[in-house]
Amino acid sequence: MNVHCGQPLSLSLLSLTLTLLLSPLSESAVDSFIYAGCSQLRYSPGPTSPFESNLDSILTSLVNSASTAPFNNFKISVPGSGPGDAVYGLYQCRGDLSGSDCRRCVAAAVARLAATCPGAAGAALQLDGCLVRYDNSSFVGQEDRAVASDRCGPAVAAGGDVLARKDGVLTYLAAGGQYFRVGVSGEVRGVAQCTGDLSGGECQGCVAEAIQRLRNECASSLWGDMFLGKCYARK
Repeated sequence: MNVHCGQPLSLSLLSLTLTLLLSPLSESAVDSFIYAGCSQLRYSPGPTSPFESNLDSILTSLVNSASTAPFNNFKISVPGSGPGDAVYGLYQCRGDLSGSDCRRCVAAAVARLAATCPGAAGAALQLDGCLVRYDNSSFVGQEDRAVASDRCGPAVAAGGDVLARKDGVLTYLAAGGQYFRVGVSGEVRGVAQCTGDLSGGECQGCVAEAIQRLRNECASSLWGDMFLGKCYARK
């Protein structure tokens, strides 16, 4: 047995490594790094490790699927694997990406995961255009509103209607029911998205919380991001 785990992991239990974006939403590249989280639980790598074989298989499956679907999830357990060797994984691409850009983003995230979280039994990595996450315990279909990354841009100078436009965009995003939402007011743009394993009600609740947190923390900022475990809002 290469992995031992008493309970499922969540992003709130992951040790997060955060790097701030230097650009606002409109200027970010698809593969710009946002955050990574690595489980403190480890597996023993090697050619005879069932967990490593399962992990390699699931990461390959995520990349291969990304060219045809913006979201997918898998469970992989090769013959001979023990209960703790199964691997669960998902990816979620931003809703406006093409299939080729989605695959490119997921492939970049998988490569970064290997370098950022070697030997970790669970990990999550968010790029500007996609999220990739895996674990040795099932997390698919479970809500996760833990804050994974939050940041605010510089304060907006007094005067003008930029803040009013931004608040209007957030109101529009909060009222929408889609898994991927875009709001535009003049030059102001906002985006919100959930992972595809949430129900419609769970998605709405997650986005509403992300937007409320964004309003509380970045009310006077030129731009702001709020990434929760399974959704985000950006203005």
